[in-house]
Amino acid sequence: MSNIITEGHSILRPPYFSGKNYPDWKERMKIFIKSVDIKLWLVIKNGPTIPTKTVNNVEVEKSEDEYDEEDIKNMQLEAKTRNILYCAMNKDDLETFSTATTAKQMWDDLERDKEIRVDVPPTPQRQSSGLQTPSNSDVENQSNSPILDYLQETREALDKFLNLCVPLHKHALMGNWAAAKAIIDQESRLKHAAIASGWHTLLHVAAGANQVEFVQKLLNILDDDKHVALQDMKGNTAFCFAAASGNMPIVESLMKRNRRLPTIRGGGGFTPLQFAVMQGKCDMAHFLYEETKATFEDEDKKSLFFSSIKTGNYHLALKMAREYRELAFARDLNEETALHLLAQNPNPLDSSCHCSEHQYPININPGMKKQVIFQLVSFLWKTILRGRDLKAAIRIISTPSQVLFDAAEVGNFGFLSELISDHPSLIWEVDNKKQSIIHTAISHRQASIFNLIQEIGSHKDIIARYIVEEKDPNFLHPKTRNNTLLHLAAKLAPPGRLEIISGAALQMCHELVWFEEVKKITPPSWINLENSDKLTAQALFTKEHKGLRKDAEDWIKRTAEFCMIISTVIATGVFAAAINIPGGINDQTNQPNYLDKTAFLVFAISDAVAFISSTTSTLIFLSILISRYAEYDFHKILPFKLISGLITLFISIACMMAAFGSAFFITYNDGLRVVPVSISVLACLPMLLYIALQCTLWLDIIKSTFYCKNLFKPSKRMIYVLDN
Repeated sequence: MSNIITEGHSILRPPYFSGKNYPDWKERMKIFIKSVDIKLWLVIKNGPTIPTKTVNNVEVEKSEDEYDEEDIKNMQLEAKTRNILYCAMNKDDLETFSTATTAKQMWDDLERDKEIRVDVPPTPQRQSSGLQTPSNSDVENQSNSPILDYLQETREALDKFLNLCVPLHKHALMGNWAAAKAIIDQESRLKHAAIASGWHTLLHVAAGANQVEFVQKLLNILDDDKHVALQDMKGNTAFCFAAASGNMPIVESLMKRNRRLPTIRGGGGFTPLQFAVMQGKCDMAHFLYEETKATFEDEDKKSLFFSSIKTGNYHLALKMAREYRELAFARDLNEETALHLLAQNPNPLDSSCHCSEHQYPININPGMKKQVIFQLVSFLWKTILRGRDLKAAIRIISTPSQVLFDAAEVGNFGFLSELISDHPSLIWEVDNKKQSIIHTAISHRQASIFNLIQEIGSHKDIIARYIVEEKDPNFLHPKTRNNTLLHLAAKLAPPGRLEIISGAALQMCHELVWFEEVKKITPPSWINLENSDKLTAQALFTKEHKGLRKDAEDWIKRTAEFCMIISTVIATGVFAAAINIPGGINDQTNQPNYLDKTAFLVFAISDAVAFISSTTSTLIFLSILISRYAEYDFHKILPFKLISGLITLFISIACMMAAFGSAFFITYNDGLRVVPVSISVLACLPMLLYIALQCTLWLDIIKSTFYCKNLFKPSKRMIYVLDN
């Protein structure tokens, strides 16, 4: 039987007890039983609930036939518990202890027998109070562990833990040195003993809580420098905690006591430097790098290099790449190079951690900001090109995936700019579907990458004639579809790209803009070319966007209906206000009483404009409702109508509130001026709220209708020449 089966390393079977290392098995068994059902552990701890009944004032055990539902549940718990213990025991122990009448008795007998025979003193076990202590094997493997006396499973140790360790732990977290020192004076060994679950010492707790002054005062009373390097159960020193939190004063104080701390590995075999990198502490990482690099092994270099890239510490990654050029060819656990990781970053400029700037003599695209991430890309790519010929270099960046197409999919403009500028022939590279990065950019709607077509001049006609071979997975016998560049634009965009635009109607508009833009670079004779399914690009567009067109129709109808209701209500209200003017009419002259007032003039004009604009808005939204909703109606006509309707609706709301405010000035002309002034100011709130709530929609409509054309006018060149 294999060790895996024997040890029982499964969440479905209990840990197997071979007869050795009982304390470790006992701890694992507790965890397993509790994970199955906490009630099972209570059966072992407290014993079973025996069903009883009262006969002649005497309590006797029930027979099985007399069990009620509650009794049956209790006895099932007992049976399940005993079954787990039977399954976990070896043959010899099962024969010895299976005669026990209850699971509790079986557990207690086993514990008494094994603890007497154990060769080493038993280690403290996990208690209900939350203590977590190691097995004997853990103690043996830990070279610099703290004193564990306060974690022992004895009444005296538990009392000291609750009365001394728990308060000391709290004081360390809050940085209360005076209170902590008073406890240490009572029990001096606490300054270098484990005071918490996981063997954390006072120094671990204070360093992890960033209590600088507390740590410095604690260091002054530690007698031995070895106490500064004590390790918890996972092997972490207090220095690891300080490095991970990026606390430079604590790190410097600890290093003054023990210069070896940066090289002492913690949990997982990681150095403190690696903890700092993984937590994104750039300044700490740069400081510890110089202290640690002399001890690097090859795996340390690779691990640190890839961690730096994944956490956005590109300054450190570039520094390491310059010092260890073999890292340009290194691969991580997924067999990916650093360029693979950098290519897949959709927001390279937003992902960098907040490191202080470091200047490096590497030129990058003059049309872009000088970013360290692109310096890193350029350096890695040049290193690969200088170390290999072009074919070998392309093989490196094409396994396990092709970085050019990874970058094109996510729109990583800067990454592609560096690679293509160093070797422009990469433009002609194709993937396994025989599509170029231009094809990929169209499929994933990446305008910045598609604009490369503008830089290659007449060569675009060659790329535009590429035929893409796609496998259709819906057939039992895979079928190959041959599509042109325009067929790719006719397909529905990936969901992630559609979702960046709000509203199905605007999404449809965006898709039409892309289709028309790609049509411009498609040879005229290829526009009506059919693919393998006998579909032209236009027919494929209609088929692919059938669902989106229906959603777009529903969305714009629903929007128009709600807005038309609001504009109609406004028109009704301001019309009524025009008839029942504020202040009334003079019976003698049949003229408004406040005709000569400025406030009345403002009321009259704003009320009239509100009525006209709300009526106009109603008519515009009505025209949207009765539109035919053909595909190309979503290109310009419907979005233009929608933005016009929203603008006139806003004007009507603004004028209605102006009429409302001026009416208060007329009505309360002889009263306190503060009342109409306050009401007029508050009347601005609906207008501001309307702008705030609808601003995003307005911008999306304007962007989809008018600004989309600018997406295909490159603001910066992808291919550039280095200034030597």
